[in-house]
Amino acid sequence: MPRDGGALSTVGSAAGLLLTPGAGASRDHPALVAVEAALAPLPVRRLDFPYRLAGRRMPDRPPVAVAHLRAEAQRFADDLGVGTEDLLLGGRSYGGRMCSMTVAAGLPAAGLVLLSYPLHQPGRPENLRVTHFPDLRVPVLFVSGDRDPFGSPDELAEHAAAIPGPVTLVTLPGAHDVRGRDAEVADAVAAWVAAR
Repeated sequence: MPRDGGALSTVGSAAGLLLTPGAGASRDHPALVAVEAALAPLPVRRLDFPYRLAGRRMPDRPPVAVAHLRAEAQRFADDLGVGTEDLLLGGRSYGGRMCSMTVAAGLPAAGLVLLSYPLHQPGRPENLRVTHFPDLRVPVLFVSGDRDPFGSPDELAEHAAAIPGPVTLVTLPGAHDVRGRDAEVADAVAAWVAAR
């Protein structure tokens, strides 16, 4: 359920969505393609991280990924003739986490779309990836599976409460990849964007 968070950014004027893949996937992941189709005619730019572009398998460390996202968000905003504060940022798993860290580090944005957010490594709930959550002062959508070993719905709800911006949690049947439910993931994103 959405929570109100005071005088914060809104999604209503979003000019586009910058969308990123998980660590083991590319910009052409079916869920990202489905989200782009569901949001048409809203401009969506799907992009890969530097490690993928260089043909490496090991994901970039956060400073590299955050710098890349800052540059790509600015490029996308310039192409659309807007500021980054008019863009939504998001992605699956690692990609969504890197987008959330970029916004928490100060990149202005209209909101975050976090698909299968990796709250912690499977079996390691003590190693949380949430220290930046209190700096997320924008609307945030989480779409996750009900059996995600990277964070259960209850764990996600507990830790998302630290986010000052309005939070929407959508839980679908499935594990971390929410396999076979790309259309439902895309519909959840489209409904969230349309509601703003």
